[in-house]
Amino acid sequence: MHFLDQAKIFIRSGAGGPGAVSFRREKYVEYGGPDGANGGKGGDIIFEAIEGLNTLIDFRYTQHFKARRGAPGAGTNRTGAGGDDLIIKVPIGTQVISDDGEHVLADFTKAGERKVFLRGGDGGRGNASYKTSTNRAPRQHGTGWPGEEMWVWLRLKLLADVGLVGLPNAGKSTFINAVSNAKAKVGAYPFTTTRPQLGVVSHKEREFVLADIPGLIEGASEGAGIGDRFLGHVERCRVLLHLVDATGDDPVAAWNIVQDELAAYGAGLEDKQQLLALNKSDLLDRELMDDVAAQLREAGAEEIFLISGATGAGIDELLDHVIPLLDTPANAGDEEPDQGEDSAWSPL
Repeated sequence: MHFLDQAKIFIRSGAGGPGAVSFRREKYVEYGGPDGANGGKGGDIIFEAIEGLNTLIDFRYTQHFKARRGAPGAGTNRTGAGGDDLIIKVPIGTQVISDDGEHVLADFTKAGERKVFLRGGDGGRGNASYKTSTNRAPRQHGTGWPGEEMWVWLRLKLLADVGLVGLPNAGKSTFINAVSNAKAKVGAYPFTTTRPQLGVVSHKEREFVLADIPGLIEGASEGAGIGDRFLGHVERCRVLLHLVDATGDDPVAAWNIVQDELAAYGAGLEDKQQLLALNKSDLLDRELMDDVAAQLREAGAEEIFLISGATGAGIDELLDHVIPLLDTPANAGDEEPDQGEDSAWSPL
């Protein structure tokens, strides 16, 4: 299944059905009077978050969603049937954003969560409802209220507890394969990961979801490489796990680049709890690893973990430190930002 995390769709609720103009005419009923009933209400547009979906690819091929209009009223006081509601099923973590990309109109974070987004129009009045003591044979009727319509963006933010960030070739795919049930592609070239990956990590009778996003490079906030559009998938994470390649040309510069890109993106990512893991320890001796770690501490990094995604060395100790952070109260960086101010997201 292809991964798609943004889609633009058109939605329209159903119009109300027209009211009826009818008079009761029966052989033995004198002065039958008006009996035209009201039209039915138009169908609503409803969004519902469901389990089992992790992409918006279906909305690439179906972009227009229109609810049914209400049925017209009829004689003998028969009210028109209401139009069927149209339920649009989206993955958990989907946001509905205004056409200009400035406002979050709905945010679905739980399975089964529903929201009536556009209400169908009310049915028009039948002539029976216009009857008064001075207007005993009304012929007017209502045509029914129109539905509502608009274009909206759907944006998917994967729900994960821990987000994995770093430069390309930092070993993120190898790491997520080692600690979870993910089967991420691994290769000896940059940007092996071209879309976010999710994996469930089980450690000491605890489970949490780990998200791996494509690697960041300098200038990602300005569109370099794959850019920073996938950073939205770690906005909801409580902890960020930053992997740095210990065998790289300049691990300190690599660490600074990612920190700068997180700050440039905004949305509170730079304020989230963060752990730094110096990866590929199996390729350097302990003295060199300690030297690289010392350079990172001088640059401002705090606690550093020496690990190897390939051999598993140091991973248990790292996960031991992740678990307590998941139980701490949410910090300011976990608050949902307004799309128009803090987030770097913009429509495609």
